[in-house]
Amino acid sequence: MKTFFALLALGFLAACGGQPAKPGGEGTGATPAAVPPAPTLPAKPPGYTLKRGGGFYQDDGPAADIPVDLASVPDAVPRVESMHRFANRPYSVLGRDYVPLQSHAPFRQQGIASWYGRQFHGRKTSSGEPYDMFGMTAAHPTLPIPSYVRVTRPETGKAVVVRVNDRGPFLHNRVIDLSYTAAWKLDLIGNGSGTVIVEKLSADTFSPPSPVAEPFRIALAEAPPAADKPNVLRDIEERSGHYLQLGAFGNRDNAESLRARLALTLGELGDRLLIRSASNLYRLQLGPWPDIGEARRIAEQLQSSFDLPSVLVK
Repeated sequence: MKTFFALLALGFLAACGGQPAKPGGEGTGATPAAVPPAPTLPAKPPGYTLKRGGGFYQDDGPAADIPVDLASVPDAVPRVESMHRFANRPYSVLGRDYVPLQSHAPFRQQGIASWYGRQFHGRKTSSGEPYDMFGMTAAHPTLPIPSYVRVTRPETGKAVVVRVNDRGPFLHNRVIDLSYTAAWKLDLIGNGSGTVIVEKLSADTFSPPSPVAEPFRIALAEAPPAADKPNVLRDIEERSGHYLQLGAFGNRDNAESLRARLALTLGELGDRLLIRSASNLYRLQLGPWPDIGEARRIAEQLQSSFDLPSVLVK
């Protein structure tokens, strides 16, 4: 565990090239020179490597050769769709409750947008559809799934229309997670994030600026097959011990989506993520740890370093 938190501290001191600045959260008080810091970690290091909060943006772009002309990818075209049967149920993530909107009433929001790319390409979204980083889609915590929004960068006037089919983001007060192509069109790729205005669109009143082709999907060139990816998304064998609960969902796809995101953020510790189902709820948990003191130390570090609240459970 000493190696684990030493690497964690170094990760927070280093700047991620081309990535958004993340709030820190770590702070240390002065320690008298003659007294060494009190140990806070178990003696045996487990070899975990945590990435910096929001670090799943690292290496999250496409392959060197982009297999499509991003500028030619058409915006999503709003159409009437039934709301997803399961993806719009209330859920809880990282100590916060979310209640998805159950109507298509007008909605407008301003805040920070981020994006997600190849690390999630082909994986299930909260709607059950595979994520296509070259499509025009987005993840939002509470907008109906599916729904359509116009995302505008106020400082440049650039705008895109995307289809919301996933849940997130849940960190650093972001308001929407865009597909790679949508973020590229808004010039968000380099910085990783930026201020946007999100406006919900109605299929009845939407008028595209010009005729567009039907949205298309394309496979990522040279992307490894799902079987070759690190198996961080498996349900590990449940063992007795202490777990840290990070979220609870009525829809397993929502739980899987969050697990995929946190697995990349938490590095090797992500191998301890699992989904446990009971009473029609899917609980995303981290563990187990046989010692309750160790579990509490991990919980404190997740809170201070990643702003990830958790609940200690058996």
